Order: sequence, then structure tokens, then C-alpha cells
Amino acid sequence: MSRLDRSESLLVEPELKRLDGTVREAYVPPLVTPGTYGSLADIPFDNADHEPDAVVLSRKDKGRGDGRDNGRDSGKDDRAGGPGDGREDANGGGNGSGNSGGNGNGGGNPAGDGGRWRDVTAAEFAAEVLAVAKGLIAEGLMPGDRIAIMARTTYEWTLLDFAAWAAGLVTVPVYPTSSVFQTRWILQDSGAVALAVETSGQAAALGPELDRIPDLRHMWVFDKAHMERLAERGRDVSDQEVAVRRGVLGPDTLATLIYTSGTTGRPKGCALTHGNFFAEVDNAIDLLYPIFRAKTDEEASTLLFLPLAHVFGRMVAIACMRARIRVGHSPSFRTEDLLADLKSFRPTFLLLIPYVLEKVFNTARASAERMGRASSFDRAAAVARRYGEALESEQHGTGPGPTAFLRAARSFYDPLVYRRIRNALGGRVRYVICGGSPLGRRLAAFFAGAGIEVFEGYGMTETTAAVTVTPPVRPRLGTVGRPLPGTRVRIAADGEVLLHGGQIFRGYWDPQAGGVVPTGPDGWFATGDIGELDDDGYLTITGRKKEILVTDSGKNVAPAPLENWLRSHPLIAQAMVVGDRRPYVTALLTLDPEGITHWRQMNGKHAVPPELLVDDPELLRVLQRAVDEANRLVSRPESIRRFTVLPGGFTEEAGHLTPSMKLRRETIEEAFSTEIEGLYER
Repeated sequence: MSRLDRSESLLVEPELKRLDGTVREAYVPPLVTPGTYGSLADIPFDNADHEPDAVVLSRKDKGRGDGRDNGRDSGKDDRAGGPGDGREDANGGGNGSGNSGGNGNGGGNPAGDGGRWRDVTAAEFAAEVLAVAKGLIAEGLMPGDRIAIMARTTYEWTLLDFAAWAAGLVTVPVYPTSSVFQTRWILQDSGAVALAVETSGQAAALGPELDRIPDLRHMWVFDKAHMERLAERGRDVSDQEVAVRRGVLGPDTLATLIYTSGTTGRPKGCALTHGNFFAEVDNAIDLLYPIFRAKTDEEASTLLFLPLAHVFGRMVAIACMRARIRVGHSPSFRTEDLLADLKSFRPTFLLLIPYVLEKVFNTARASAERMGRASSFDRAAAVARRYGEALESEQHGTGPGPTAFLRAARSFYDPLVYRRIRNALGGRVRYVICGGSPLGRRLAAFFAGAGIEVFEGYGMTETTAAVTVTPPVRPRLGTVGRPLPGTRVRIAADGEVLLHGGQIFRGYWDPQAGGVVPTGPDGWFATGDIGELDDDGYLTITGRKKEILVTDSGKNVAPAPLENWLRSHPLIAQAMVVGDRRPYVTALLTLDPEGITHWRQMNGKHAVPPELLVDDPELLRVLQRAVDEANRLVSRPESIRRFTVLPGGFTEEAGHLTPSMKLRRETIEEAFSTEIEGLYER
């Protein structure tokens, strides 16, 4: 695959098509020539051939007690037990160190729970992938068989992903938070013959459902050292057998079925090929050269903690392996666990959703307020935003850049505020890849001014993650960037965003139709999102087509801008705008637990029960000001006239949210119909 010189990549401007003076289509030529052979299965082995001693992963030793289940069996027969005979060791097996053991040179920083990061070289990882792939073959799995993975973000997830591809299999991610019903449905729909889960508890929960999943023949448990057992199982399989299976794979071969979150209806399996991932990651690696290609004194590395069941995390994991960037895995979303892993691993870049950046900012602000330094923090935040905006103007040639006074102010606040925020992310983070929903101009400018460059992107499962991304040295704050090289973005007559490129999926999986149902002959994918392109080809997403509200007066209202603004407030966890076929627009708000705890401490409300806060006059005044600020984004007919604060939050367990934190609007409207009707009572 040929690549343009990276200095030239910055000069590749979008090709624009206009209609009546408005940009309707933007296209950026690819930086990488599409390959005609090979697959993702080759990546570990290519790495081992070209740079065997390169550190591609760091694996955290598990603390005392991890990986044990006190001998509880996860179920019956081979499907619920270990490879081959279904038997399990009495101690549950394994300290999580795996076959590689590492070379011990991964910084060796003690982690918060007593574990240590151990390096895994390209040669060691390829050997592990080969061993597990041989075990899968020994278990009787055939090329094209589907194998599901249900686990948090762990080393074993990535290992099994590449091993399955090396054995010619198709992987099917399942969110570890999925219900038994959701998991059963995905396994049935995909026709998975094997399932790997993280814990015995997950296996036991699925035990009663096994008879209803006739294709499932194997179940393996990470915490019971079943990956090691698979490696043992495959000792008699020749290396040549794996090489043959890898050899028949190509860019058009199906690599994975990723099921959409399903904001409405049942999830659908998106069929992504090896070529889809190559089109995505190879162009992203070359475009985002400061992250993946730049040579500095600090080795590039990232700590993955977003779910690998989501295409965003999966794509970045593959890109890092492709670029030989060191990766660690952090399975826990608990704040203290994640902060400990960030402190010990010290990544140079992170992939995040806007919610995390909002929490980082709001937590820092709350800490400053507790120390009586809220006004100082607010001044520092204002300086950072102005600095970020001045940098943006300078990079686009529309301004002189930060003034001497602004540079001095930023230097003054750096040790007081900005460095503390960077330290919370491990101390070395300089870049963030952000996706999932719009970040917003205010936060993007703040983090740029605080010394963290945010590459914001837009995409979905059907597009193998990003189709647009902020180009280096050319940020356009408040947008989701320009087309990823090799991608066309078109705005339809009704404002819908249409996409075309090598990363667009093959189609949806439909077992009744015999497999994958193609999306259409022209290759364009209709996203269902509403957006607009500016005169330089930057895309702004303004809402979802199916979520557009139409009030009684016929006014169209896009809820996303209002909801995103409200959600960034430190006291608001989630917001849902209501108003379809209603006389005016209203909103449901939920309170952020950490934010409201801090507010109670600062306002002498310790004795007020949390359930009574929803009617607290002082709190309602604060929230009204937040609503008033959000209303400045829209016209009077689109503004929120009334709101109510719900006593509890929107949760994935209750069906209010998807695993990627998107609102399931119909479910929420049904669950809180009484509260909604109360907003329209005269």
C-alpha cells in the first residue's frame, strides 16, 4: 500500500460541489491506496516479521483474588465449561499472566490495585495469537463460523479477536452489560457457534438459555484461563493450517458482525469486512500523524477503556496494532480504578466520548469551588477558551493567534489549573480522539487551550467508525471535521447526511435471507442524521432525522443541540427534549450524582433528602439559568418553555439508554408519561 508523504497530507483540500451557492458535497482523496489482498489476521504476524521487539501491548497483572471464582462451575457440558471436556479446575485457574509473560520492561509502574504493567512484544503477541487460533481449529471451528465475545475491555478480548481472524472466523461483539434476552437474541441471529465470556457469572446467567441457542457448541470463560487451555488444546495443530486459513482471507471477506445499539427496535448486525477496517484505519493513521506517526521522546501509547464491543474502541485498537502503538486495557469504569490505571499507564492519547470530557471539566471546577477557588478556575477556563479560539484562527489564517497577554495568562494558569487536568488523565496525554456525539465549541476550545488537542470525529457502526475527523493543524471548533481521506460526504435535499467510501459496511445481516443483505447498488449510505457542510468542507451535525420534533404550529425542532448544551452543565446528567405534536417544547432533566453532591455541600443542603431536591427552589433557579443559556442557541418557537427534574436517572438497565449512552426516546416517554403530561397542564 502506497502512502503520500505526510507533509503533503496537510495540503490535501476537500473537493467541493455546490448547489445554489451552498456546499452539498465534500470529498477528500485517500492517503492510502486500497489493498487487493490480505486481512486483519495478518497484522500481528506482519508486526512480528518487521519489528519483533516492538512493544505493541502492555498487560496488567491481576491483583490478588482476581481471576478466581472459588470453584463454582459456570454450567454444564462443553458449552459452559472449558475446551474439550467441559471440566474446570477447582481453583478457577489462572493469574491472568497469559503465555507471553512479558519482558518486564513496560515501565513497571505499580498500579492502584497492586498490579503491574508488563510489556508484550510483537513477536510474543503473534505467538499467542497463533496458539489460540490453533486451539480454535482443534475445537472444530470452521472458516466463516461466528464466535461471540462478551467481556469488558481486556487483553483477552484483543487476543481472541485476532486469533479468531487467524483461524478464519467472524467475531461478534456483545456488550457485557447486555441482558440475557439481548445476548440470546444476538447469538441466535448471528448463528454463533462459540461464545467467550469474561466471568463465570455471565456464563451461569446464560446457562438456562443454552437449549434455545441450538448453534452454540462452545463457551469459554476468560477468568478461568480458558484462553491458555485453548492454546494447550491446539498444540497438535500445525502452523501451516493457520497460514492456509489466513491465506484465503481477503479485503472482501466478512470480519465481524457488530450489532447496533438499537435506539428503536431490535439491534441489527452490521457486516464489516477486513477491507472496511483497512480503509478506515490506514487513512486515519496517516491523517492523524501526530498521534500515530510522529517520533518524539515519549513513546506513543493509549489506554483503552471504552467498550471494545463498540466500533469506535475496536477501530482504535486495530489502528494501534497496525501502527505498532502500545496499548493497555482498563476494564473498570469506576472512577478510582480508571484514575489509578491512567496514573500508572500514562498514555499519550485517549479515545473518549464527550461525556467523559464533560465530567473531567466539571469535576475540576467542583474541586476548585470546594477550595474556594471557583472564580480563579472560571478565569482560567475563559483564558483557555480564548487561547484555543485564537489558535484556531491562526491555523486557518484568519487571525494573528494568541496575543502576548493571552500567552502570559495561559502560562500563569497552566500549573494552577491545566496541568492538574492533564495529570488526572495520566500526565502525558496531549491528544484525544473524541466521538459518539458532538463535543461542542466551548469544551473543544477549553481543552485546546489547556494543552490537549481534540480530534473530533463522526461516524457509526455502519461506517466502521469515523467518516469525518478534525484534520491536524486545521481545527474547526464546534464541527466534526472534514471527510476522512477516501470519503465523500453529501447533504441531501432534506438535510440528511449521505456517505460513500471504502469503510461503508457491506450490509445488514439477515439469516432469513441467507446472510448479508446489500445496502444498495450505488454505494451511498443514508445516515438518518441531519447536517450541513461549510465553505471549507467541515461537517456539523444538527440532529437525527427521526428525532426531529414538529410542534403543533409546524415548527421543526432538532433536540440534539439543546440536549448537548444542557448535558454539559455540572448538575445535569441527561436531558431529553420533548415537543412532538405538542404546543411548545419542554425537557426532562436528570441530576448528576457527583455534581448534586457537591452542590449540596456548597449550599448547606446536607440535610435535604435527594428525592426532595427536585422541588428545591434554589436548585430550580440554577437549572432555569442553564435552560435559558441553552435557549440562546435556538429561536423562540424552538426554545424550552418548561422542564421537570426527575428523581432518578436514565439508566441502561431500565432501558432508557443504549450501551453507548444514547437516549431511547420512546422508552423514556413511556416510562415518564405522567411527568411529561404534567408539563403541558395549564
